[in-house]
Amino acid sequence: MAEIGGRSLNARFRDELLDGEIFYSLREAQILIEKWRKHYNTKRPHSALGYRPPAPETIFPMDRRTVMH
Repeated sequence: MAEIGGRSLNARFRDELLDGEIFYSLREAQILIEKWRKHYNTKRPHSALGYRPPAPETIFPMDRRTVMH
């Protein structure tokens, strides 16, 4: 695993999520891990990128035209 700011992704994942959680089901683990992954990859600033998130989410405005059924 590549080093990120002197610590590996695995170390951050363990410290920030796994060490502080007790998963009561596989589904709960999947949901919480995916939530952490999305935050890590889209919102959390990274020192190697000048404290910017690696891939900010893009939000497209919704089309406000009336939908015809």
